[in-house]
Amino acid sequence: MPDPRISHIELDEATILSRNADIEQERRVAMFDLIEDNTFKPVRSYEAGHHGPYRLHLSVRDGRLIMSVADEQGNALETLGLGMGRFRRSIREYFAICESYYQAVRKATAQEIETIDMARRGVHNGAAEMLIERLEGKVETDFDTARRLFTLICVLHIRA
Repeated sequence: MPDPRISHIELDEATILSRNADIEQERRVAMFDLIEDNTFKPVRSYEAGHHGPYRLHLSVRDGRLIMSVADEQGNALETLGLGMGRFRRSIREYFAICESYYQAVRKATAQEIETIDMARRGVHNGAAEMLIERLEGKVETDFDTARRLFTLICVLHIRA
């Protein structure tokens, strides 16, 4: 029976230079939520008879997001590369607004926190839509999965 979803996700720890407690929490939540509920159907693998679930390894090499897809047993199925140029602005904006959000949570009013959170969601949603567009013809996914994947892509772009 087809089960086009991610059952395991791993980030290339060598890619991540540093992360603070707030970013680590974002990573944990995104990974947990992603495994709990996602839609992920790599088109070539699916058409070749591999109907999921899938193991996914994310890394960044030479300015490209590398998505290594494997079956449940860990057998490599395909590797997808996405140029990150179009995401750079969204990643920068997301980091900036997250930093403002983390600071606001510690000392701002509820209304200020809500305003910043709305802006953060807006950046996040726009980036998720862009990711769905960039994956077109390669991976079929839903909006919530794309949002969580974008969070993880941001974690991979943290620099000390």
